[in-house]
Amino acid sequence: MGTIRTVRGDIDASTLRAVNTHEHLFQVSPLLPADELTDLERSRSEAASLRDSGFASMIDATPIGLGRNPVGLADISGSTGLTIVASTGMHREAHYGDDHPLRQWSVDRRAAAFVRDIVSGMPISDPDGAPAEEVEGEPVRAGIIKTGIGYWSISAFERMTLEAAAIAHAQTGAAIMVHLEHCTAGHEVLDLLSSLGVLPSRVMLAHADRLNDPGHHVELLARGCTLGYDGAARWRDHSDHSLIELTAAVIERGEDRIVLGGDVARSSRYVAYGGMPGLAYLGDRYVPRLRYRLGSDAVERMLTANPRHLLKLIAPTA
Repeated sequence: MGTIRTVRGDIDASTLRAVNTHEHLFQVSPLLPADELTDLERSRSEAASLRDSGFASMIDATPIGLGRNPVGLADISGSTGLTIVASTGMHREAHYGDDHPLRQWSVDRRAAAFVRDIVSGMPISDPDGAPAEEVEGEPVRAGIIKTGIGYWSISAFERMTLEAAAIAHAQTGAAIMVHLEHCTAGHEVLDLLSSLGVLPSRVMLAHADRLNDPGHHVELLARGCTLGYDGAARWRDHSDHSLIELTAAVIERGEDRIVLGGDVARSSRYVAYGGMPGLAYLGDRYVPRLRYRLGSDAVERMLTANPRHLLKLIAPTA
């Protein structure tokens, strides 16, 4: 069925189960002051709560330069039993301060780092530290390429990252996740990546559900991409009910390449760090409502079949 690359080695895609496709166990960003995720034991506890809520796997979506911790991810995966897929790549430009060294990287240097993370292993500390220590004979490697763009904008920095992601994708077969701001510029991203040789079927557009527009989502899905719905528990912006009805409307129009995540992403929202609602919210409180509305088969496709397809490493073409 294919291979999926996790922080504790490669697995057969058929064994992947119940995937939360967007979380952050470790993260530091100037956009999130005092909301850092840096404590191994607290992040371990939060990951255990995700497992106990019914998830067996997760994507950690923290890319290069934002406090990712590959050794910590491998440790947490081993102790909790969660299958964890780590990210290489770079986020949207705003996450990197004016003096951040990654701002000086060329497309080729970015691409080389992305390929290194997937093929040889991530460094202990970004961007070019010593290789992360091996776990059971395997380096700690990334399995997906994370990128991001701004609100109705793709800056020069972000375009360079997308170009580098396309190069790394061609060399590794790893899928590309793209952070969207309120689901803007999704078509433009797909156009750009397609021009660089990336099939839409290898692209996941994250945070698509920040825009409640099923017609727009169906148009994006008709191009062959996957949409990441990861906005549950963000009641200031929208209710869970509205997200469930959005999902139902998209599926009723014949498209179902949707994956689910929580993107809780902040220490103030992690129970183990003293906040709420925590990583368990998605499994404990949102997924049951989604299953009641859509039925088990549709939800299982979002949790298992669709992530399996997305995360498989596709052999690079000559």
